[in-house]
Amino acid sequence: MKILAIDTSNHPMSVALVEDEQLLATTTLNMVRNHSIYLMPAISKLFELVQWQPTDIDRVVVAQGPGSYTGVRIAVTTAKVLADTEKIDLVGVSSLAVLARNVVPTSSAIIVPFFDARRGNVFAGAYQWENGKLVNKIEDQHLGIDVLLEQLAKLGQQVVLAGQMTDKIQVKYDQLPANVTLLPRAYSIPSTYQLALAGKMKEPVKEIDPFVPHYLRITEAEANWQKLHPGEKRKNYVREV
Repeated sequence: MKILAIDTSNHPMSVALVEDEQLLATTTLNMVRNHSIYLMPAISKLFELVQWQPTDIDRVVVAQGPGSYTGVRIAVTTAKVLADTEKIDLVGVSSLAVLARNVVPTSSAIIVPFFDARRGNVFAGAYQWENGKLVNKIEDQHLGIDVLLEQLAKLGQQVVLAGQMTDKIQVKYDQLPANVTLLPRAYSIPSTYQLALAGKMKEPVKEIDPFVPHYLRITEAEANWQKLHPGEKRKNYVREV
């Protein structure tokens, strides 16, 4: 199976081409976000390097969120267009699950991947390897850093945090018990190779149009809309923005 994997859900922009679990080519830009400009040229360059055409792809796998509103939307939109245009499979994978896969499958620890969500909040979930499969133990959520770290301190087993530290998280992390450790910085960036492997095992979506990002919180635009229309419910807002 030939897979194109795309992740622009956070600061890094990463693309990979994988065939039958073999990584053929990948590129990652860990710089100021401008994913809308660099994503398609990066995809085209990888196609050129491995001498593939878009029609050669069997499946496009995309990091579906949570993460940056704009970043997640860019990746999901690009993946949907490619899947629809080339009539290929489309698969979405949690951006946090991709990061959790940086922990080796032999580990029995609870893996807690996290992304900074600003204003003292994070996106986080809990995962664990079971018989070679990564299992979601606690659903991805948007919560305060203090709440997350308090919950980790109460766990009686080994916990591995995976993500990039902020100053506030570092201060709290220094106060945590020995059962909580931080994955080295080199493993704090999600891998599109791991994204491809995760997407290879999932069923593709049945319909492309309803496929939307997993933001885990409302967008600023939606919050403003709700302020102007109190008491009204707006369905499928994510699809419209």
